[in-house]
Amino acid sequence: METHKSNTRIEAEQAIALGSVRVVHNAWSEPINMIARAPQRHHVELTLLPVSKTAQARFVDYWGPHRFERMGRMFLLPANHTIHARSDCRQQNSIICSFDPATIERWFDRDLRWTDDRLQGTLDIANNRIRNLLFNIGDEIRTPGFANETMLELMAGQLAIELSRHLTSIDDESRGGGLSPWRLRLIDQRLTDESSPPSLTELATLCNLSVRHLARAFRISRGRSLGNYIAEQRLNHAKRMLADGMSIKSVAFSTGFSAPSNFTAAFTRATGETPRQYRQHHSHNKPR
Repeated sequence: METHKSNTRIEAEQAIALGSVRVVHNAWSEPINMIARAPQRHHVELTLLPVSKTAQARFVDYWGPHRFERMGRMFLLPANHTIHARSDCRQQNSIICSFDPATIERWFDRDLRWTDDRLQGTLDIANNRIRNLLFNIGDEIRTPGFANETMLELMAGQLAIELSRHLTSIDDESRGGGLSPWRLRLIDQRLTDESSPPSLTELATLCNLSVRHLARAFRISRGRSLGNYIAEQRLNHAKRMLADGMSIKSVAFSTGFSAPSNFTAAFTRATGETPRQYRQHHSHNKPR
């Protein structure tokens, strides 16, 4: 999408069977406020640094003049849709893939319905698999390697499939009220990190949902509260570290407690054993 006041520099570009891929730099002389019709291709874009925090958009043919939704770092513009975008961004580097709708019908529904939930979901895609694919595509066209064309075709095909799954998951959430599988995967992946446990706000940001929506949908999906699930995973993490012989102080701070005494009280209340007793019973290492 461009206006007469933009300056676009294509840094790398390559045609593929499904459409095209390119890395571009855009610069604007003034804040963006434009209405434009997307080309006859699906357009998925990952913006690189700098990232705009003010970007918003609305689908002109579907939403009223006052409804603008946030545009995230990664978004999909459906073919032949008119969009009104605005942002205070003055320059942007992006990785863009454009898909010919006719070539990817075997992955996207032939009669793809652009529901309100799907349209809103296209403006801010929080999906690590899609983001990583776009990063890899950008690297490949900047520095082509062996079998470059084949590699791009394979990655673009996988990207189309992941986008189709993403759109399907949006409707699944709307019907069932629970979280889509990719959002549940994001939560589980974050909880297996060795870093301190996440807050509800962090997980809501990761899933691109409000805290209230996330908590309600997680209970529907897993049959328990998200807070209890985080506490359970934190306890399991503590047990593993104690069994490995880590000091109680190290385990306490690694699992997000402000003091070892607080950790000891919580652990004892949950398990019926003190951390020291648990470590003695489950570790072959000499207690520290």
